[in-house]
Amino acid sequence: MADDDAPLWRPDPARVAAARITAFRERLSARLGREVPDYAALHARSVSDPEAFWSELWTFAGVIGEAGEPVLERAGEMPGARFFPKGRLNFAENVVRRSDEAPAILAETETGATRTISWAELRRDVGRVAQALRRHGVRSGDRVAGIVANVPEAMIAALGAATIGAVWSSCSPDFGVEGMLDRFGQIAPALLVAVDGYRYAGKAHDVIERVEAVARALPSLRSTVVVPLLADRPKVASIPHAVLWRDWIEAEPDPAPQHERFPFHQPLYILFSSGTTGVPKCIVHGAGGTLVQHLKEHQLHCDIRSDDRVIYVTTCGWMMWNWLVTVLASGATVVLYDGSPFHPRVSRLFEVVDRLEVTLFGTSAKFLDAVRKAGYRPIAHHRFDSLRTITSTGSPLLPESFDFVYDSIKQDVHLASISGGTDIVSCFVGGNPAAPVWRGEIQAKVLAMDVDVFDSDGRSLALEAGELVCKSAFPSMPVGFWNDPDGAKYRAAYFARFPGVWCHGDWMRFTEHGGAVIFGRSDATLKPGGVRIGTAEIYRQVEQLPEVLESLAVGQRWEGDERIVLFVRLAPGVVLDEGLRKRISDRLRRHASPRHVPARIVSVTDIPRTKSGKIVELAVRDVIHGRVVSNREALANPEALDLYRDLPDLAR
Repeated sequence: MADDDAPLWRPDPARVAAARITAFRERLSARLGREVPDYAALHARSVSDPEAFWSELWTFAGVIGEAGEPVLERAGEMPGARFFPKGRLNFAENVVRRSDEAPAILAETETGATRTISWAELRRDVGRVAQALRRHGVRSGDRVAGIVANVPEAMIAALGAATIGAVWSSCSPDFGVEGMLDRFGQIAPALLVAVDGYRYAGKAHDVIERVEAVARALPSLRSTVVVPLLADRPKVASIPHAVLWRDWIEAEPDPAPQHERFPFHQPLYILFSSGTTGVPKCIVHGAGGTLVQHLKEHQLHCDIRSDDRVIYVTTCGWMMWNWLVTVLASGATVVLYDGSPFHPRVSRLFEVVDRLEVTLFGTSAKFLDAVRKAGYRPIAHHRFDSLRTITSTGSPLLPESFDFVYDSIKQDVHLASISGGTDIVSCFVGGNPAAPVWRGEIQAKVLAMDVDVFDSDGRSLALEAGELVCKSAFPSMPVGFWNDPDGAKYRAAYFARFPGVWCHGDWMRFTEHGGAVIFGRSDATLKPGGVRIGTAEIYRQVEQLPEVLESLAVGQRWEGDERIVLFVRLAPGVVLDEGLRKRISDRLRRHASPRHVPARIVSVTDIPRTKSGKIVELAVRDVIHGRVVSNREALANPEALDLYRDLPDLAR
């Protein structure tokens, strides 16, 4: 157990001096003609003078395009503020900026197959996709949809669409037909790129029938391009206007890329909310805002450079995939991993990180916790000579997982727990490579994000838990929602709670070190006796018990109040008897508070989660109250919801 009065890691002076964020701070100081001495001052300046910050970031990161003047108009309006209103750029031109033979993409599968795509090949194939899209009549503003695995063709297709100003939107191939249509049926795509199947945990899953059903249900489609992953030449005759990927792009010459520059706010991506409480929201993100926000996070907060290699374990339906695409804009190599991170063994990802000399390893809190519980210690088997940074997101990273990283993965590594969301395709709080890492804490508010914590009356809280808010505009705010012409749905989603302030829906508090701790979604916050409790506070304690693999807590209406119900998935062979119930309750009482002790503890064999691995507390809450879960297709394991229906333990 680490000493909570000392940081787990502190960068040495040479690393701080060489960090990109240090160089940026010094450049901004020179620009302003006054010293910006440390991170706190840099963050304060980035919020108080966003024009100077973003203008300097544009130059520092080498953005290709015309910034124009002013940098920001209608600064006090939220929503309404616009960054670089006269700026023009092409997202793909900024991302595929190299043309040499060095690797741009290294693609790895769970079977061990590795592909290398050079910058020259990437540039050529992105140009071919752009030409093919034009030949099919796809134009600026049209939508290109993807049912794709985390393979190079997905990135190439997205960048080809961006080249011509089209809008890319994707989901992973494990979605059912309804889930795919709930998304793509709203946006009327002109073209569909789809894999023929995928492999996961040693099994092959053919999805050709699903692709056919989706293609037939989308009258807007002009063609479906099929990427063979399971067969060399899959049978696609049943899919209307289908063509195989290689045939499609090789019909094009090798053109010099034609990067027309579009307005800064040109739509780039449509991302979808989880959809667990209704039809997913279609969130439109702009090319310029996505680009500059990611460049800031990559180069300043993650210290990514042109000779780095970056992996993020993600599906193409999670915003971290979009975040990973932009890594190429820093000239770094992207490492793709497709398949189960635990197949055929728990060490699989660590082998990839070590062998491919990865410098930034991005993963989820659940993955790190699962490795810890499996008893595997990567530090005993791998050197990780190149690894400088580990990032974690998806859910709050438990303090014990911080210990695990430094005890069992690597001692000299920057561990950055980061948090943001699909809504902003980026982060509100995250890492600082030039600062210490404290146990259980996200290091800092991200630069140029005016983050605060509000109570229910909109008052700022210093060190108490409350609503995570952002009080000023930022470039990656959505362009809007699709099919929301007057912006009413967009305003209701983020600005109804505190007018003029972005309310994100996370329950958070600041720390004495200037960092943050997130306790989960505020709409899933428990309220027994009117006292708000973040679910992560419960998970942190319960999941330290070796008998408990995973847990989920919800509030159940009971006798005019709310009581806490805790569901636990137990280790093989473990039974939930009165002794284990007492150990769970005692741990929560001692390490959290008596209010954290659940009224009911119930054993379940599975916990429902989204396609990106997040547990779905709200859907379980609906089930135990007899409400219909309207969009089961959004779940990776919808059958798990049935385990929570009509439980005798919850009727007394």
